[in-house]
Amino acid sequence: MTDLSLRRYDPADADAVWDLHVRALRDAGGDDEASVHRDTDLRTVESEYIDSGGEFLVGERGGEVVATGAFQPHLSDPEAVVLRRLRVDPACQRRGYGTRVLHGLEARARKRGFERVELDAALGQDAAVAFYEHHGYERIGREYVEPADTTLLFFEKSL
Repeated sequence: MTDLSLRRYDPADADAVWDLHVRALRDAGGDDEASVHRDTDLRTVESEYIDSGGEFLVGERGGEVVATGAFQPHLSDPEAVVLRRLRVDPACQRRGYGTRVLHGLEARARKRGFERVELDAALGQDAAVAFYEHHGYERIGREYVEPADTTLLFFEKSL
């Protein structure tokens, strides 16, 4: 299907994951240097995702990290996970890498007994919204977030 190798995050991936995150956000128009401090979960991936019962996947091509994605157990619904940090290097998009990571995360969540995936995307991130809708995610709401001065769209999908 693709030349992407998918595996679980390793602490040695920390800098590459951060750099990919910044590049992908910049490309999507979501890079706000003043708010990058909110992304501290990417500096503590093991405790935020893996140790908490979630997952963090890294996609490599030719030894380089070109895709990531993660989920955390939902804080108030034991049957759901929250998808986070799905990123694909802008130079590698439209090759199926995002789909590979998404399907890998969904399969791992399903195997652990979760029944549903939830996520959010910022209004205006049209490519991300189209990607999730294409993969069966249904829009379930929206909310304006004042400190970030953005509107978030909320999605869910049954596994």
